[in-house]
This record gives sequence, structure tokens and C-alpha cells, in this order.
Amino acid sequence: MRRRAVVVLELALLAALLAWLATTLADSGDKPDGAIDLKVQLLGAEDRVLLLQRDDGSLAYRIRSDEGAEQWLSPEQFARRVHSDQRSRGPWEVLLNVSSPAGFVWVTLGFLGQLLFTGRMLVQWFVSEREKRSVVPTAFWWMSLIGATMLLVYFVWRKEPIGVLGQATGWFVYVRNLWMIHKAKASGGAAAQQ
Repeated sequence: MRRRAVVVLELALLAALLAWLATTLADSGDKPDGAIDLKVQLLGAEDRVLLLQRDDGSLAYRIRSDEGAEQWLSPEQFARRVHSDQRSRGPWEVLLNVSSPAGFVWVTLGFLGQLLFTGRMLVQWFVSEREKRSVVPTAFWWMSLIGATMLLVYFVWRKEPIGVLGQATGWFVYVRNLWMIHKAKASGGAAAQQ
């Protein structure tokens, strides 16, 4: 019965985390009614641009600088700004879809998280080959947890709900397995962990 309660509690925590992430990703902030939210990488600006129709029927884009200053552009001005920004970006900025040094830091975090997450499979494979049987070492779960956490943070920054969902759900599995390994070791259990 106690075990079932722990699983129910973990599922409730997972649901709460996913609900919080959904509201965070869907946060419209100060978005005016009828505005369309666009994701555009512009140098020195937030990656969120709003397109709205003014009272006179004309269209305008609102760009907010990294410092918080707002700029309103006509469609022609916006097109020129995007064209200029895209043409001035280096090949690495285009490849990684970033427009600032901070963007490179975030992408590096995502790459490192993915390396850890992929590396866990290599660790499991090497240990299993050494033991001549299928073994899931403790390092696998630690690499899963750390890699998933790094990727979760990266996907939240990118506002990628599919990546967030994938990493958030696995996170509880990794924590639970590490907790069971810890309990087995603490109680003197004969768990075949590496």
C-alpha cells in the first residue's frame, strides 16, 4: 500500500510540473488582444515579436530589445530589419539559430545535456558487455537524470513543448530508480549495481 502511495504522489508531482511548464510556455505576458505572437531571432532583441492590427487597420510589429525598450515597426521596416539581421549573421549563428552570446551558452548547455543523455546508453552497453548480461549501472541513471535536467532547462528556454514533455516525464523515472537503488544499498539489499 505504501508503495502505491509513493507512485501516486510521484504521478501527482509529475502532473503538477507539467501543468506549471504548460502555463510557463503558454504565458502571453503583456500580449494585447488580437496580437499574433511570432518567434523571430533578431540581434539585440527578445525572440518574441508581436504582430497587431492598429485601429486604423494598418499592421505593426512590436519588438522588445534585450534591455526592455519597445520599438514599433511597419511591415516594410520589419522586413528590412529581419533581412539585415539574417544577412549579418555568421554561419554558426545561422546553424544554431542564435543571435547573441547568451544563445551560444544555452545551445552549449543543450549539446552537453544531449551528450550525457546519449552517453548513458554507451555506459550501459559497455557494462553489459563486460558482465556478459544485461546490466543497468547506477551511472546510467545519474547520466539520465543530469542529461535530462540540462535538456529540460534548454527546452524551456527554447519554448519547445515536445522536448519539455519528453524530458520532464523521464525525470521522475530516473529519480525513482536512484531512490530505489539508494534504499536497497541502505538496507543492505543485494542489488547488482555497478
